[in-house]
Amino acid sequence: MGPIKAFRLALIQLAVGEDKLENVKEALRFIKRAKENGSHVIALPECFNSPYGTKFFPKYAEQIPSGQTSIALSEAAEENQVYLVAGSIPEKDGEKLYNTCTIWNPSGELVTKHQKVHLFDIDIPGGIRFKESETLTAGKKLTIFNTDICKIGIGICYDLRFDEMARLYRKEGCDLLLYPGAFNMTTGPLHWELLQRARAVDNQVFVASVAPAQDKNADYVSWGHSQVVDPWGKVIAKTEFDEAIVYADIDLKVVDDVRQQIPVFGQRRTDLYDTVRRD
Repeated sequence: MGPIKAFRLALIQLAVGEDKLENVKEALRFIKRAKENGSHVIALPECFNSPYGTKFFPKYAEQIPSGQTSIALSEAAEENQVYLVAGSIPEKDGEKLYNTCTIWNPSGELVTKHQKVHLFDIDIPGGIRFKESETLTAGKKLTIFNTDICKIGIGICYDLRFDEMARLYRKEGCDLLLYPGAFNMTTGPLHWELLQRARAVDNQVFVASVAPAQDKNADYVSWGHSQVVDPWGKVIAKTEFDEAIVYADIDLKVVDDVRQQIPVFGQRRTDLYDTVRRD
């Protein structure tokens, strides 16, 4: 037999409230359900234990891996024997706060963590103003981890907009890019699916993004729409606004086929792209 080339991915679009313990409890319940339905890799949304907002981050922040949320995630990954990409939580590291995704293996070990590299600082007149940098510090490293089947690259929300980041992950051998995120009601309808499909087609990888469920009474209203896009740019699984689990059977043979049939990376003209002609 050759290497395993397929697995089930589960994206948990979780309803997040102001009770941290209840948020974590609900996440654990959904993780168990996703495992019972055959999932091998399970992902949670951005800020799954805390409402999304700069005023909430300091109050909800925890140390990693000693905080109560990390301990619960470790136990859940081990109990369910899954790779757990734990969305993100506000992390307290010394005097700084980060928006941080933790990744746990089936033994319950912390494999790595991704501190959001590109902070969400936008100001759209008549749309939305949000400044993560008012409380958060930007991470300084890209994050890749190995499962027993493939390499996965991690970004958080605004990281999705930066194609250079996705390109570096592809060059490092990633077959799946996973973005916990929480686009809003202004940028979500415009760019959420568009950016995922672009990252998938440009880099010939699967792209998955998992958001919190929509709460119209929250200070920040999530667009939801967790989904998975294949390397052809086709949306193969999705949901809309409500709490749900999105399942996708990831067949890595599709990655191989696309790269063989449309070998864009093998045809890159380094002699052309590394110089700029100015007439």
